[in-house]
Amino acid sequence: MLEIRWLGKVAYHDAYALQRRLFDSDRSEHLLLLEHNHVYTLGVRADTLHVLVDPKTVGAEMVQVNRGGDVTYHGPGQLVGYPILNVPAVANATPDFVARLEDLLIETLDRFEIVAERNPGYPGVWTRSNSGELRKIAAIGVRISKQRSMHGFALNVRPDMSMFSNIVPCGIADFDVTSMELEGSTAVVEDVVAVLAEVSARVFSREATSFFGVSSANGYLSATDVDWRQNPQVVKMGVSRLEGEHRSLDRRLANAGVLKEATIAIGAKKPEWVKLRSHMGEEYQDLKRTMRSLNLVTVCEEAGCPNIFECWSQGTATFMINGEDCTRACGFCLVRTDKPKAIDLTEAARVARAVKEMNLEFAVITAVARDDLADGGASGFVDSIAAIRQLCPGVGIEVLIPDCKGSESALAAIYDARPEVLNHNMETVLRLQRAVRPQASYARSLRVLCGAVDKGLIAKSGIIVGMGETIDELHATLRDLAAIGVEIVTIGQYLRPTRKHLAVSKWYTPREFTDLKTYGESLGIRHIEAAPNARSSYHAKRAADGLVVLG
Repeated sequence: MLEIRWLGKVAYHDAYALQRRLFDSDRSEHLLLLEHNHVYTLGVRADTLHVLVDPKTVGAEMVQVNRGGDVTYHGPGQLVGYPILNVPAVANATPDFVARLEDLLIETLDRFEIVAERNPGYPGVWTRSNSGELRKIAAIGVRISKQRSMHGFALNVRPDMSMFSNIVPCGIADFDVTSMELEGSTAVVEDVVAVLAEVSARVFSREATSFFGVSSANGYLSATDVDWRQNPQVVKMGVSRLEGEHRSLDRRLANAGVLKEATIAIGAKKPEWVKLRSHMGEEYQDLKRTMRSLNLVTVCEEAGCPNIFECWSQGTATFMINGEDCTRACGFCLVRTDKPKAIDLTEAARVARAVKEMNLEFAVITAVARDDLADGGASGFVDSIAAIRQLCPGVGIEVLIPDCKGSESALAAIYDARPEVLNHNMETVLRLQRAVRPQASYARSLRVLCGAVDKGLIAKSGIIVGMGETIDELHATLRDLAAIGVEIVTIGQYLRPTRKHLAVSKWYTPREFTDLKTYGESLGIRHIEAAPNARSSYHAKRAADGLVVLG
């Protein structure tokens, strides 16, 4: 199946890491569609003299990549496509693949009444001015190795054209660059995505195709497995009528297609299978005393986890480091959003003492998001892992980490600390990302997990259901996680903490959770905890058993 994903705006390094992981996997074929922040990329044969300014002076970064071609520009208003596909082993594999990409772009532009053509000897797609001069409207640069493709194309929809004057685009000084906007089109990037996705299924000769996209301030792409090819469009949500205390959250949800009137009222009776019984036995009380005596925080308490009594009664808890205040405001989370305090440098040692006093065989550590710190709080994880290893050798460690703002050095430090399991939650499906966790992104979360797999760690992720997603979208998310090599997934029912949080859209039945588990395991995901009360750290040791060898 060709998995087409409209990811919205994605940092170049995040997209590059995701491409590499998908390229190395033989589990899927993907077409990633996205926009980048301002960046100049240099192919393997690029001439640095074709970069005419210091990119930093124009608010751009410069990256060297392993594709063919010279220097090119990516930025907002430009649709970038990265096809990670299986390519037949034929004599002219690369030229033939480039020709396919040209066909894709020429037909897409034709739908917008822009006549485009090839320019022999110059890969890419071109248009003619009124005087007949050729101008480049789309660049192509690919890499094909091991019968798999990487990189792809960049179609100028309505970018800042002045950014091209800072380079010799593609190393070609003889031709000008143009855009769909300059050619008279009023289309925005989302409009082009909808058409290009429909055309790509035919151009790449893929009968089975799945297309899902992120929502934006303008609405969301109407895309389901059933009807997207018959009716590709950007759905404009009418949200001006939304008023009241939670208008911003409701607006984000409405833009993603989840209207308030379709959700479940906060006081509505829960189904019996969602209700949990409290068992505050002696083990629970002992653990609570240990946490208080060492002045430690657990995410079990801070996030209002429904399993706190079961897990604590079994002597299991998830330590929350780096303070109690989060710098992000996710729509589902009970953890307080506030200006955090300074990091407590004694915390790692206290966590290790708690692990020893509780005689744990497996410890789970998570943290609030700390976007105020240069490393996003990574050092707290590194120090805690080191302290536990020193005081409690042989104890398995799982870390549930934030994205550290995508910092390569911060994430590398956590990977290099070698936790047995690295957990980072997707939380929800692609369409709902901006509504549910506006300071994160689907692509970046996949990139965090890619890094763990690349380092040989057991990668784990979690999904909350009941926030407005569809089963098709959940299946697509599981396919994306399987494609990059995630081995453990948790799937649990969303429970609305307060009236200020996202409303529940649906109560999933036990049968639906079983079906999701069966589907995910059929994709090769080795362990799935799927139940109404499943949370990120639920049965963490059981999930790791058989996958982790403890020293």
